Amino acid sequence: MINNQRTGSVPQKYASVRPVDLPDRTWPSRIIEKAPRFCSVDLRDGNQALVIPMEPEKKARMFRTLIQMGFREIEVGFPSASQPDYDFVRWLADPNVVPSGTWIQILSQARSHLIERSFEAIQGLDQVIFHVYNSTSPAQREYVFQKSRDEVIQIAVDAVRQIKQLRSGFSGEMILEYSPESFSATEPEFALEITHAVMEEWAPFDPETLIINLPSTVEVTTPNLFADQIEWFCRNLNNRKDVIISVHPHNDRGTAVAAAEMSLLAGADRLEGTLFGNGERTGNVDLVTVGLNMFSQGVDPGIDYSNLPEIRQVYEQTTGMTVPPRQPYAGELVFTAFSGSHQDAIRKSLNARKNRTEPGIWDIPYLPVDPADIGRRYEKYIRINSQSGKGGVAYVLEDQGLDLSAIPVRDLMDFASLVQSEAESKGSELDALEILNLWSRRKEGNATTAS
Repeated sequence: MINNQRTGSVPQKYASVRPVDLPDRTWPSRIIEKAPRFCSVDLRDGNQALVIPMEPEKKARMFRTLIQMGFREIEVGFPSASQPDYDFVRWLADPNVVPSGTWIQILSQARSHLIERSFEAIQGLDQVIFHVYNSTSPAQREYVFQKSRDEVIQIAVDAVRQIKQLRSGFSGEMILEYSPESFSATEPEFALEITHAVMEEWAPFDPETLIINLPSTVEVTTPNLFADQIEWFCRNLNNRKDVIISVHPHNDRGTAVAAAEMSLLAGADRLEGTLFGNGERTGNVDLVTVGLNMFSQGVDPGIDYSNLPEIRQVYEQTTGMTVPPRQPYAGELVFTAFSGSHQDAIRKSLNARKNRTEPGIWDIPYLPVDPADIGRRYEKYIRINSQSGKGGVAYVLEDQGLDLSAIPVRDLMDFASLVQSEAESKGSELDALEILNLWSRRKEGNATTAS
């Protein structure tokens, strides 16, 4: 029995978030059948979380990469917060920079002078999502702003009124995005109340010219409870069909991907996140993982991940961050098998697939997607160390062009034992050349013995 003397003090210090009363929830029985509208916030949320923010050249390189991938909604900065962000938005206003059909999203707090500065920055852009926010959780209201519910609502309404007035002097198209920041920790009824006040102030508006973004600014619930919050909100929102519901999950509990996927099941239309989950604290939801999860289930994410190694390279070079070796899909070791039984299953399944008349669906054990579809290389499938078996060794030999069809299984097993001993002696994995050399030396030794 574990004796933890501190256990008794935990409930007095921490409290769980009050769940939404939703006994007839419908999202658990749904599946994701189409991709949401994806919005990259790499150039704002991801950039501001870096120890050294991106230089203009790096921001431009990341922007072009996001465009090439197919993102058509990109939050590029907080132009009223810093001169570099302001200057970058002004650079985007150059007629030759932003492709037609791309919406440039900028962020502003619900403060008058910041909104004015933001409008100065976006002049000349064709399609803008003006994202404004204010914090709504009880802790923010009490400790940070020291304002009542009505006063917090008035902050949002005043901001929207100002944006509506300034919009008349903007020559391009504009969509308003409003975020009740810290939504996941806000009373659901109050989040709905402030959203309705924003909608009334923005009215009349055409369908899909208002985005209501519901962020888990700090992830404070299990993913299912966040999904309940989203479904409850969608059910109770006035004129739901005219409004785009967006979510912005953070990863404080390590479950941002699950929260994002469940929120889509619960009715969200749009998802904000970053490549590889970059962002403040533990980061945002990883749009690579979410998109390729859909791809692996036969759903077109609408984003091109076919050259994932290059995307990873751009990310690492522009942000100074690194993608962990076990990161889903993109990590160096994701499509690598060291285990002997895994290696054997992969080898046999790939050979069986090659012999089919029609390849059919991808159903290779241990490989959720074909690495070739995302720019990964087949030879990284199997790597040989002291844990490897005959299947992995045979795969490497065949991959190097050797025909093993006439080799007895017993001989392969003996050779695999030799490879294993060599790896144990070396204390690391063996590359293909080392394995080929061992094979050649063994053949030469057998020939000498036979003579």
